[in-house]
Amino acid sequence: MSGDLKLNKIMGAGLATLFVILMVKEGTAVFFHAETPEKMGYFVDAPEEAAGGSAEVVLPPDWGTVLPTADLAAGEAAFARCQSCHTIAAGGANGIGPNLFGVVGGPVMHASGFAYSDAFQAHKAEAPSWTLDQMDQFLTAPGRHIPGTKMSFAGIRDTQTRVNLIAWLRSQGSGGMAIPAPDPARQPGAAPAALSEDARALPGVDGAQTDAAPVTGAAGQPAVETSPVAPPASDSPAPPNT
Repeated sequence: MSGDLKLNKIMGAGLATLFVILMVKEGTAVFFHAETPEKMGYFVDAPEEAAGGSAEVVLPPDWGTVLPTADLAAGEAAFARCQSCHTIAAGGANGIGPNLFGVVGGPVMHASGFAYSDAFQAHKAEAPSWTLDQMDQFLTAPGRHIPGTKMSFAGIRDTQTRVNLIAWLRSQGSGGMAIPAPDPARQPGAAPAALSEDARALPGVDGAQTDAAPVTGAAGQPAVETSPVAPPASDSPAPPNT
């Protein structure tokens, strides 16, 4: 008798559990209704191509216009996060990255005693000095500009932040590098056909040559030179590391 009672209790508990599960399932369907989308998949927000099938041309900075008006205080603030890997004082020791005093307009691999990566050494053969355009491209995406660099910094997407940083780096031992004259071909609204050969060689510019020789600044002035910087990503500025 007691055995039958125990079995009934077990079966009753099982039925009660199933009942609760069914109630939860049906109740959830009542309160939470998922509608099937008209079109399956995810929308990818990609830049629209200009008429004619070519992507919108992004002009390189007109250094003769942007450097004189750059915010040096903002550039110094941008460099703050680079200090974990780089020093900037004259005669400063190399750290994870090379000392950056006088790097703008100087030779690639300018810091004596620093162990530059093989990728940097190979890049030096193609672009022996840090022109303004070279530094701008490197700070935008170090790993893309010099594939294989040891610098892990993701890059600075904001153009004005890069301009401010480069202007401040120039003020740290590179004052002898003249600011090039304004280049009308780099002004907003300039026709792509009017771009100089150097400007058209930059990545992202229509007709760019990926294996083109190193770019020089506007008016033939040497561009910036730097060593790779370290961490943060996003729009946090940081000078080059290797």
